[in-house]
Amino acid sequence: MKIAIYGAAGMVGSEITQEAVRRGHETVAITRTGTPVEGSTSLSADISDLPTFQKITDHSDVVVISVPPPRDGGAHEALITVHKNILEIEPSTRLFVVGGAGALQVGGDRFLKDVPDFPAAFKPEAETMTKVLELYNAATKTDWTMLAPAPDIAPGPRTGKYTIGRDEPVGASITTPDFAIAVLDEIESPQHIRSRFTVAN
Repeated sequence: MKIAIYGAAGMVGSEITQEAVRRGHETVAITRTGTPVEGSTSLSADISDLPTFQKITDHSDVVVISVPPPRDGGAHEALITVHKNILEIEPSTRLFVVGGAGALQVGGDRFLKDVPDFPAAFKPEAETMTKVLELYNAATKTDWTMLAPAPDIAPGPRTGKYTIGRDEPVGASITTPDFAIAVLDEIESPQHIRSRFTVAN
């Protein structure tokens, strides 16, 4: 498969890229600076550049979007607009979006981001990714999948083992290598078309 990955130099995106390369896929690693990634074709592009995004989707089997909102205090509205614009062009290629744990549900009636002990520092990002999820849930002409990590995602061992859930957390943490394995497993054998799911160790 030809898999294009936006955010290929990030903590999560880099692991997804490495996993795609490891499995022998034709991988395009997309970053703003064109950072070289071994085993893949490197490309410099911004997720907000819609004409380039369209060209990439036209030549890919799957486009992975692993681009979080700014974590330096910058405005998040631009990322929401990017996803809105992407859905409006109705790409024919499947989109795989890395979501946020804060948009997972607790008890079926509220988001994780709204529980009293949710870390305040992560609340803005959680609010943004909840809005992004809402955009995809409303999309009717695009094949998409969103994978939300467990509440704690960080580098760690590649065990190859993970638990799958739908809308509620199924564990407290997951390592980035195991998250990447879950991403590629879903890409290769789709089980969650037009839906969000989650994984944990």
